[in-house]
Amino acid sequence: MQPYMSLTVHFIDNWTLRSVCLQTAYFPEDHKGETIAHGLKYALSSWNLDEKRLTCMTTDSGTNIIKALRVNEWPNLQCFGHKLHNAIENGVKDPRIDRAIGVCKKAVAAFSYSWIKRREMGEVQAELGLPTHQLVTESPTRWGSRQKMIERFLEQEKAIVRVLGSDKKSRHLVPTWQDIEVLESVNKAVKPLQEFTDALSGEAYVSVSYIKPVLHLFKTNLLQPVEEDTELTKTIKINIMRYLDDKYSDPVKNELLDMSSLMDPRFRTTYIDPDKVEQVKKRAVTELMSLPAEKIKPQQPGPAVHVCQREAQSPPNKKMALAAFFKKKVPEPEPSSHQSEALKVETELATYLLTPEVDPDTEPLPWWKRHEPNFPRFSNLAKKYLSVPATSAPSERLFSVGGGIVTCNRACLKPEVVHRLVFLAKNA
Repeated sequence: MQPYMSLTVHFIDNWTLRSVCLQTAYFPEDHKGETIAHGLKYALSSWNLDEKRLTCMTTDSGTNIIKALRVNEWPNLQCFGHKLHNAIENGVKDPRIDRAIGVCKKAVAAFSYSWIKRREMGEVQAELGLPTHQLVTESPTRWGSRQKMIERFLEQEKAIVRVLGSDKKSRHLVPTWQDIEVLESVNKAVKPLQEFTDALSGEAYVSVSYIKPVLHLFKTNLLQPVEEDTELTKTIKINIMRYLDDKYSDPVKNELLDMSSLMDPRFRTTYIDPDKVEQVKKRAVTELMSLPAEKIKPQQPGPAVHVCQREAQSPPNKKMALAAFFKKKVPEPEPSSHQSEALKVETELATYLLTPEVDPDTEPLPWWKRHEPNFPRFSNLAKKYLSVPATSAPSERLFSVGGGIVTCNRACLKPEVVHRLVFLAKNA
């Protein structure tokens, strides 16, 4: 029950994505924006990390964290997992859904507190040929746990109805057909989105460049109302997409996402607004021209530093390949050795955009490792932007590590000892 602030740093070294825990610092002061801003500045300076090399800080949507970054004038990307979770919460605001989920929770609780009902459930599952799965309880702090609860409830509906209906004390918990219909509508709208939160929460592979393609996939496919949808399903889809459109309309954040997408050879300009492609290309050229001369040399990569901070619970696994959607263009010109530096940069960008299409399953970092000699300048931008995590899950996992260290039996550990133990556990 003690307050701590975690700091993780993400960078690309030899075309491998690295994630390092720098500190888990005791933070007893009020968690105001100015105080957090000062704490973050001090943390970076204590590791001799130059703020100018900070590409972005990934955080949750807490107003104090956002204010801290605004005070420090640091670029910020709000966690995609939190955004999607909030979008879903906003999309299912409806009295019918509140009632149906309330019924679902009470029914699940009846099985959680009674081993007799769980035993009867197993017998009915065997009789009906249903999977022998336990019901899932919602955890407010775990992304997607409500959806998993609803999905499992619908899977075991027949067994639940029979077990609850056979006991007059629990008969009132049996869901009505209207409740089931509402839960099915919610499940149809939200279930396809669940995998994306898990897949974008990894820290061993590039994730930020997927945000634009995923939003495009939501808009054109998964959250596009279709004829067979119920009216409730259509409303949920529209509300979720409207929320995401609003939250990802900020020009500064869009610039970051566009640059990340441009640096991923699988996507390049495919998911950038056609009206903004030239603007993004100009920004890339301008950034490269402003780099110190030594960073443009192929053997002097100078990987960009990315920092992220926050707190949470469980480490999601990568459950699906986020690669199934994209294709690209063709051939390869050669830049002249006597061109001006600006023309060389522009020629390198044009060559990069015309390279043969890349298989969607290709990981971008191995691709850049092979092609770095061909694009010595743009490889520096790839290292800068592709190191940013799409979610704050990497730093949030530190609190799961800390929870296994600061147990009830070790509650008197001093903050400095907690910092050292988490540091060793995470970085070993």
